Amino acid sequence: MASFEEAGRYLRSGTKNLVNEVGREGKKQVWIIDESENENKGFLLATILQQKGDRFEVEMEDRTRRDVYIEDTEQMNPIKFDKSEDMAELTYLNEASVLHNLKQRYQSNLIYTYSGLFCVTINPYKVFPIYTDKVVQMYRGKKRCELPPHIYGITDQAYQQVLRSKYLLFVCLFVMYFN
Repeated sequence: MASFEEAGRYLRSGTKNLVNEVGREGKKQVWIIDESENENKGFLLATILQQKGDRFEVEMEDRTRRDVYIEDTEQMNPIKFDKSEDMAELTYLNEASVLHNLKQRYQSNLIYTYSGLFCVTINPYKVFPIYTDKVVQMYRGKKRCELPPHIYGITDQAYQQVLRSKYLLFVCLFVMYFN
């Protein structure tokens, strides 16, 4: 049986690793759409150098410079929101920021993330020690904000609501598959 200490690293991020973020804080950065021919399009990080009317001059991570329309950018959250456990707390709740947060958490083996009332799970197709009796007990009767995101937290809340209201509660599970 795995202990909570074993499971803990898959549930909550410890001290955030800011080594790769040196210099990010204090600079105005935005997300721009990746317009490359790459089939895995997404968003790219860009640092604003200056504003020229309705455009920004930005510097990309590879040090190249571009002019982009302001309306084609999305604001980036401050560094303190990296690996946020609940995306509803993000200052800028946009597509790029949500995808960035989910990617950061996934890369840190943090597969559960709240988004307001919902729990988003990205299946790593690996076995983590987060499905033990000890972890179930840890979530039993706790408020959602007391512990890291987990399906046990959602199911226990639903169960507690049924007990309080004496009505059946509908819980919906969506499963999405991406190639």
